[in-house]
Amino acid sequence: MTHVAEVMQGTLDLLILKALALEPMHGWGIAGRIQQMSHGSFQVGQGSLYPALYRQEQRGWVTSLWRTTENNRIARYYELTAGGRKALSAEIVRWRAYAGAMDLVIDAR
Repeated sequence: MTHVAEVMQGTLDLLILKALALEPMHGWGIAGRIQQMSHGSFQVGQGSLYPALYRQEQRGWVTSLWRTTENNRIARYYELTAGGRKALSAEIVRWRAYAGAMDLVIDAR
């Protein structure tokens, strides 16, 4: 299996939105869920994750609030909004079209 050290540009929003579609999470939880969903192929660093979450919050795709974690610490939890669910659907369509086009190019003879 190929491990991708960094997430390709343009896919981070999709990965975050998909993780948050499952349940509200704090930043470390989102990074861990992405790693889990990709079977270890995608590892999102905190330096990329938090600016992306801030950008998504500005777009109205996620909301956040402070909560106590399972380890009894205070952390900002992020949750998908209705706009975030629409954005997730649009990102999935866009990604599948892109991947399909790449398959056409790869399989061309």
